[in-house]
Amino acid sequence: MSRFWSELVHGLSPYVPGEQPQIPGLVKLNTNESPFGPSPKAIEAIRAAAADTLRLYPDPQATQLREALAAYHEVSPEQVFVGNGSDEVLAHAFAALLKQPAPLLFPDVTYSFYPVYCRLLGIDYTTVPLDAGMRVRIDDYAGRPGPVIIANPNAPTGIALPSAEIARLAAARRDTAVVIDEAYVDFGAETAIPLIRDYPNLLVVQTMSKSRALAGLRVGYAIGDAALIEGLTRVKDSFNSYPLGRPAQAGAIASIEDEAHFQQARSVIMKNRADLTAALVRLGFEVLPSSANFVFARHPDHSGQALSAALRQRAVLVRHFTAPRIADYLRITIGSETELSRLTDALREVLAKNG
Repeated sequence: MSRFWSELVHGLSPYVPGEQPQIPGLVKLNTNESPFGPSPKAIEAIRAAAADTLRLYPDPQATQLREALAAYHEVSPEQVFVGNGSDEVLAHAFAALLKQPAPLLFPDVTYSFYPVYCRLLGIDYTTVPLDAGMRVRIDDYAGRPGPVIIANPNAPTGIALPSAEIARLAAARRDTAVVIDEAYVDFGAETAIPLIRDYPNLLVVQTMSKSRALAGLRVGYAIGDAALIEGLTRVKDSFNSYPLGRPAQAGAIASIEDEAHFQQARSVIMKNRADLTAALVRLGFEVLPSSANFVFARHPDHSGQALSAALRQRAVLVRHFTAPRIADYLRITIGSETELSRLTDALREVLAKNG
């Protein structure tokens, strides 16, 4: 450790992202990236924006992008905040809304960046256990003070709550902020965005990395009451007033405008998810009901760590977590038909060898 580090840095346990290895012929199903490219219109817009104007700073308010998102989601631009990926948007939400006297509440099995943000920002938090079926139960948050953040669909389980349950949560906590992280909502879950009309304490965060295949562009956004958005903006402008470059803003706008490409890609991913789930069940796996672009599955006769290692030896990469409740699960990104065929063939071989 460096003697020049601050006391804060010495105490951090940073988030560990999924691997990005360079292995020839790799089937990469570990980071929930889209198996399909982004909208061709987005690529064209990004190329057009990579011009002499790059010498100029971008619009710090991303006005045109916020207007495009507002029109798409039927809200006003004042209710939209954009940032450098949804992780940055979430970080600003933690600082602006979730750092309160009462502990922040979130599930014990969820996106592992949440406790990292808490440690970085000095936020006290309490985890609320999922039930035996790995589901979030809104009633478990009753009677506990403090703000709440929930990923819906949850990660890494993929299980979604209906919007009526999100409404019930927001209604019961009108004096505290409720943040819903909808990174995977486009793959079959209900968005909570329409609820912001009735719940000024509700902030919904989405990303263009997953369903719009723009993970490399880094564009995320939040939608909520204008007062919540102002809080995020105050944090942004105290940290990085130019978060989105010109190509990112142009590409994101073009992606929003290409609805046909978006709908076609997400429908194929949902079909492939159903096919993969059926194939895994035939192989003896228990698969949680997913509304995301991944499935969370375990085999009763094999450890998750062993299966993950065996797949890696066969150039198939999936995500394995070591946390006690989920150590036997694999999180498998929904890839193309060819990639999923490679996965199931590899699993069949592994199970036969170790049966």
